[in-house]
Amino acid sequence: MNTPLKFKIKPFQELSINELYSILQLRAEVFVVEQECAYQDVDGKDKKAIHVVGLKNEKIIAYSRIFNAGDYFENASMGRIVVQKDERKYGYGHDLVKVSIEAIREHFKESTIKISAQTYLKDFYYSHGFHQTGNEYLEDGIPHIAMIKTN
Repeated sequence: MNTPLKFKIKPFQELSINELYSILQLRAEVFVVEQECAYQDVDGKDKKAIHVVGLKNEKIIAYSRIFNAGDYFENASMGRIVVQKDERKYGYGHDLVKVSIEAIREHFKESTIKISAQTYLKDFYYSHGFHQTGNEYLEDGIPHIAMIKTN
């Protein structure tokens, strides 16, 4: 059932222990298990980020983290963009990206956003106004491209 997500946007210090646990569980479920990629997810950057949490029936099923310019890339950025596998068919990824872009504008007053996108999602990010910059590269063994959105 396509229930609209409820979004919460919080700095790290305002996340509850249960929220943080659910976020880390979702990220591991998708990035480590589903994508079969052993990498260091807990990278020390969560403390600098603002966390965008998408809830469906009070369960975290979508998530991203956003950064001010200079905290991750030279430009404002977003990453760890994830939707639980069985919920992707409802288009929640689009909702998550739209809310994340708006949160960057609201919290950081930035209009240029850089992401490191998995290459297979290029068209998805194109649909949100991102454009590829540079060549494909491997990040944790997965093909990625740098993408930028302005205004």
